[in-house]
Amino acid sequence: MSLIVQKFGGSSVADAESIKRVAKRVVETRKGGNQVVVAVSAMGD
Repeated sequence: MSLIVQKFGGSSVADAESIKRVAKRVVETRKGGNQVVVAVSAMGD
């Protein structure tokens, strides 16, 4: 098991559909048996 840091900002979290895509990436990383730390910055920039 690894600790994975995922950072998202700007257009990747600009709207609801984008946030859903980010959430799916986080879920898939967890399903892969990894721990996840998520950093979100600059929402909507």
